[in-house]
Amino acid sequence: MNLLALDTGTEYLSIALRTGEAGSTRVVEHHGPGGAKASTDVLAAVQRMVEQAGLRFNQLDAICFGSGPGSFTGLRTACSVVQGLAFGADVPVLPVDSLLAVAEDARWRAAPHAASVQVTALLDARMDEMYVGEYLFTQGHWQVVQPATLLRPQDLHVQQAHANGPHLLAGNVFEVYANHLRAWAAPAQQRASALPTAAAMLRMAPAMLAQGLAVDAALAMPRYIRDKVAKTTAEREAEKAAAHAVAAL
Repeated sequence: MNLLALDTGTEYLSIALRTGEAGSTRVVEHHGPGGAKASTDVLAAVQRMVEQAGLRFNQLDAICFGSGPGSFTGLRTACSVVQGLAFGADVPVLPVDSLLAVAEDARWRAAPHAASVQVTALLDARMDEMYVGEYLFTQGHWQVVQPATLLRPQDLHVQQAHANGPHLLAGNVFEVYANHLRAWAAPAQQRASALPTAAAMLRMAPAMLAQGLAVDAALAMPRYIRDKVAKTTAEREAEKAAAHAVAAL
């Protein structure tokens, strides 16, 4: 199965390409800065990775992207690039919950052999707020315990563990909101720095495709938790750059 995944919803750009069948797969990754830099670099990086793998875009089985929650402009950048590529190649799109990708990244790094893991996924939403979601990995599959929501750090109440194994607090908030960490700590919990990486999306993609979660490119949309009215100059420039890149396809 040939799969491409990308995420531009945080301060980092993450791209991954999977080629081959089960048992003989190969995954290559590319990481870079996010924001305006990601919008100018993402398309060239994707094209280079696909070419180096000896593939054409129409040989992909699906293109995955972090659909949110996350940076307003970053989510739009990923979605617009993926839509352009998928339209041109006539392949389906797989939107992936960004907080679920954080949970999978943390599980893979901190507890890859655990049969059951609960993850409280936390992404910095800025303006002294966080995106929070609760997920349970058991019997080889992920379940949503608590859908994504927007909270102030001081309002976070970690739920009692549903898993028999570790309970991880995972994300990119631990330095930003360090003054709240003591309140979040508990003996049974571990903190893991994690992001919605493209590699994490690729690990989940086959099961999600089997569940019929892929959509036509026209139906792929970012998933916002916060409705943002104003954009910074940098965000407007990033959005224009992404639109120009897709228009050049």
